[in-house]
Amino acid sequence: MTVIVTTEANREDSRWTFWLITAGISTTFGAAVPTGYNIGVINAPANFIKSWCNETIYETYGTVFTEGNLETFWSAVVSIFLIGGVIGSLGGAWVADKMGRKRSFLLCGFLLVVGGLCFQFCKAIGSVELLMIGRIVVGLAAGLTTSTVPMYLTELAPLELRGALGVFCSMGVTGGVVVGQVMSLEEVFGTDDHWQFALSFYVILVVTFFVPYHWLPESPKYLFVIRRRHDEAVNELKRVAGRKVRDEYVREQIDAMRRECTPENEEESVGDGERREEKAKERSIISVLKDRTLLLPLVLVCALQGGQQLSGINAVFFYSVSIFESVGLSSTDAKFANLGAGCLNLFVAFFSPILMAMFNRRFLALLSCSMCAIFLFCLTFIVYFIDDVEWFSYASIVAILLYILFYQIGLGPIPYFIGSELFEVGPRPAAMALGSLASWGCNFIVAMLFTTLQNAWGAFVFLPFTVTCVALTLLLKLYLPETRGKRISQIVPLVAKGFSSKPLVP
Repeated sequence: MTVIVTTEANREDSRWTFWLITAGISTTFGAAVPTGYNIGVINAPANFIKSWCNETIYETYGTVFTEGNLETFWSAVVSIFLIGGVIGSLGGAWVADKMGRKRSFLLCGFLLVVGGLCFQFCKAIGSVELLMIGRIVVGLAAGLTTSTVPMYLTELAPLELRGALGVFCSMGVTGGVVVGQVMSLEEVFGTDDHWQFALSFYVILVVTFFVPYHWLPESPKYLFVIRRRHDEAVNELKRVAGRKVRDEYVREQIDAMRRECTPENEEESVGDGERREEKAKERSIISVLKDRTLLLPLVLVCALQGGQQLSGINAVFFYSVSIFESVGLSSTDAKFANLGAGCLNLFVAFFSPILMAMFNRRFLALLSCSMCAIFLFCLTFIVYFIDDVEWFSYASIVAILLYILFYQIGLGPIPYFIGSELFEVGPRPAAMALGSLASWGCNFIVAMLFTTLQNAWGAFVFLPFTVTCVALTLLLKLYLPETRGKRISQIVPLVAKGFSSKPLVP
């Protein structure tokens, strides 16, 4: 295995360039922010939309919903977005390889615009079906976004900036949730007359930030390793790296991509040209699942993405409104306080690129998971005794805010891009798609079960999330290799032997 030493000259070439920044901003505001927007926008105007659905169904079909039927129908409207996310994630691998990383981004934007148009006109033409179509279409776009955009950005980024650029998608989703919450306030668009504008407002972002799409670079790694268009890959590499890039740096990048075509760490890379060719080409989800050398990194990616949802972040935001009300805030003030907690989440997210550049992934992930487990356990204890101890109401707020803080320094951003650092270009789309599938699937499970478990278990509803964070901490401590500042060719051998791997061996 060749050891790559990061020299001072390498760091000089690992700089923010015009096209790197443009790609980061365009994908973040054109796809990631709208994804988060559609998560955060639906809650505040829910009563108005449910009322409209009830009236429209009666006018169209002559059917009168009971309160229970209406709640069930509304659950379907909300959850169909998550189902779309699951389907979009599964399709992410095929789309990323067949259409390319850049065109995958274009497809995300197209689906988002179609969904926004459905939202805008569903009320005007009196169609509940159009509302549901819009929800599943933006869900498809969201699944594609989380499985392809982080991969696109990390493949564009030089080694030193891989983590900093990889968290842009996470930042966008986090910011989009807050923007969606703001736009759906009654003081903005969250009213009986204007809720359709709240649902479709994000289309302005999509259209605006897709303006530079035509000039955005395609992933050089995709062109070189998957499509074998070497000259085009070199041209794109030089364009992304900027005018001041050194020839030595370009040669190093080409050598690194060539190693992914013929991995040094694979036994079959010597004397078996046919298998080398297969390794370099795109890999189906089935072939990745059957490959024993990819078992451990696949478990890590799926555990991190699924654990991100099963850590209870959405449940904490859901429950925080009632906790804020318990300290004497009115219902309206509690919603604004909850929005403030979302803003804290976003504020910490803005520091993610700096954290990824300064600290190791293992350290941040372990710190985040372990501290989330501690504060979730504290929240369980505090909420259980909240009526018995006067100051526990305030302690619960502190526990929520600290949980959000530590979640966002590791468990929030790292799962989005860690697959791009654990997998070579060939199996990467399939691995990212499976990770995204785990994320949206676990999100769906939490959405479906949380209210029921909350009613049955009360304060103990946070214990499963606590156990998830503890289990994730143990898994990462034993098997997550450090990926910061390392080439893929250095990382792959560390996790190629399944659970017999020794990823902490330098």
